[in-house]
Amino acid sequence: MSTTTAHLFLHVIALTLVASCQTLNTKLPPQYFNPKLPLLPLSSSKRFEGSSNLVQLRYHMGPVLSSAPIKIYLIWYGRWPAAHQLLIKDFLLSISPTHSYSASPPSPSVSEWWRTVSLYTDQTGANVSRSVVIAGEHRDTAYSQGSHLTRLTVQDVIASAIRSASFQVDHKNGIYLILTSDDVTVQDFCRAVCGFHYFTFPSKVGYTLPYAWVGDSGKQCPEVCAYPFAIPSYMGSGGGGPKPLAPPNGVASVDGMISVIGHELAELATNPLVNAWYAGEDPIAPTEIGDLCEGLYGTGGGGGYIGQVMKDGAERSFNMNGRKGRRFLVQWVWSEALKACAGPNALNRR
Repeated sequence: MSTTTAHLFLHVIALTLVASCQTLNTKLPPQYFNPKLPLLPLSSSKRFEGSSNLVQLRYHMGPVLSSAPIKIYLIWYGRWPAAHQLLIKDFLLSISPTHSYSASPPSPSVSEWWRTVSLYTDQTGANVSRSVVIAGEHRDTAYSQGSHLTRLTVQDVIASAIRSASFQVDHKNGIYLILTSDDVTVQDFCRAVCGFHYFTFPSKVGYTLPYAWVGDSGKQCPEVCAYPFAIPSYMGSGGGGPKPLAPPNGVASVDGMISVIGHELAELATNPLVNAWYAGEDPIAPTEIGDLCEGLYGTGGGGGYIGQVMKDGAERSFNMNGRKGRRFLVQWVWSEALKACAGPNALNRR
């Protein structure tokens, strides 16, 4: 379908079904609000990995990331401020549930958000693992493949990192997350995608490895890929227009990037080789569990409303808590059990 039709269709589906989501009551006494913002600058069928026509989500008999723990191998491509790296790692390390009550983030939490992802199973009945660790990091500050990457040279970045012996080839539990700094341009970035996931070709890397790429949009298109912390200037001009939300950690581009990372990781976990959970008939352009809920962050979302989220005393917006007191605003994902978009901050969670 056309991008406009796909966009409206997804929002109608989400608005109709999100109210059926059943979740746990938050233990926090936050201030809730449901801001109305301009519709996503990119169509929801094209913002991340391109999507085909929306049909019923189906399982196509492929593997999910069920081996525990899921090992993330991080590749920092370009020059990254240490504070931004720490923020992203705190999000990733918030996915696993904490067994110590005193150390557990308050509800709604990132690990509760991932619980929806973990309900997806493979043909043996094995669930996506709830345990996630950072197994290795590689810093490519020399821009080994240049300052502009294509989808194929992204795989060369992985091959270069593996050859450096910074971390091992892990084709059982490993996924590779390539994060490009704000001065790196990537094929289709800002124009059609903010991130994507796929698997490596043996001819490029030597192995078939699931991976995802996400870019920092700060200097290129924050109004596209850091939504809702940035919106096109003309939409908020004149003083009476909508205002972007204040990011929970004070860095619009990286806070926005974290939601894209969540989107891609959820889809990578449930469709790592593009033959497991997706909707549509074309595996090259599947509609996955993040695509179905893009732009929804809380109950009552759709039609330009992002849903009921929270804001703190400094007016910073969030919908889930993480480790070390961090807060994040991360889009919801599709729950096949509920046939609806789901998140830990749902107001009707029981």
